Amino acid sequence: MKSPLLSLPGAVPAEGVDEGVAAHYGDLFREQRALADGAGFVDLSHRGVVAVTGEDRLSWLHLLLTQHVSELPVGEATEALILSAHGHIEHALYLVDDGTTVWAHVEPGTQEALIAYLESMKFFYRVEVADRTADFAVVHLPAGSIAEAPEGAVVRETAYGRDLFLPRADLEAYAEKAGPAAGLLAYEALRVEHHRPRLGFETDHRTIPHELGWIGTAVHLQKGCYRGQETVARVQNLGKPPRRLVFLHLDGSDVHLPPHGTEIRVADEGEDGRKIGVVTTSVRHFELGPVALALVKRNVPADARLVAGETAAAQEVIVEP
Repeated sequence: MKSPLLSLPGAVPAEGVDEGVAAHYGDLFREQRALADGAGFVDLSHRGVVAVTGEDRLSWLHLLLTQHVSELPVGEATEALILSAHGHIEHALYLVDDGTTVWAHVEPGTQEALIAYLESMKFFYRVEVADRTADFAVVHLPAGSIAEAPEGAVVRETAYGRDLFLPRADLEAYAEKAGPAAGLLAYEALRVEHHRPRLGFETDHRTIPHELGWIGTAVHLQKGCYRGQETVARVQNLGKPPRRLVFLHLDGSDVHLPPHGTEIRVADEGEDGRKIGVVTTSVRHFELGPVALALVKRNVPADARLVAGETAAAQEVIVEP
């Protein structure tokens, strides 16, 4: 779904899964600084929007999600996952309940599969699930923003900022008041800085929550009754995940960033060294320079010097070995 904000001056369209909104508006670092200072907004109108209504909505979702939501207070933001039977991550939901409806935004293009799964699990529960992507757009206001949300808008407030669920027809009018606009690249740079994983970037078909540090923020360990719980409990109580998320400081002399999927080796093992991980997201940060998130094997020493493709990289621990 193409955003009308691509008509703003300087807008350069994003590509891939983020197609439909702006990658930037002509000055990536200025846009990052604005967001870091609590100014401006990010157009996330390409993300899927799912609404769950009905008096059983919270108790029903509690049975399906990794998060404890049966008594979720009105207006309190949370995030949750849906796992496969083997504990692999299939969906990531960013939730808030407004008293009558649970609103969730999800990765672009994943809402149809998510809704199909939810519909298959309704049984006798008094719930209705709807795809509201065509009607509502997500807008992100950074932490510290003093911009006001339009009256009646659903607001999801977190430590990283506020996500607004706006009627799609109001998006252009709101953008005129909430500027300056910042693109997806600026938003992603701050996401990487804060070590926040993203479905489809930090995940693959075999990723489990422990690998990404999603325990606590998206997985509640004192609840049961959800698909994949056995894997979560087994890893938590008996072992360690096979991989771990790390933060990489990349050699700033390289012109090109190593793209998603770039193989990582231990530098001391030379060019023929074994593959020990992959880059998941790489960005240029206005203060930190080129940085990245990556998944590496758990037993890689935390002080090991790494090479991402041809780019030297120093790691910071996110998930403990």
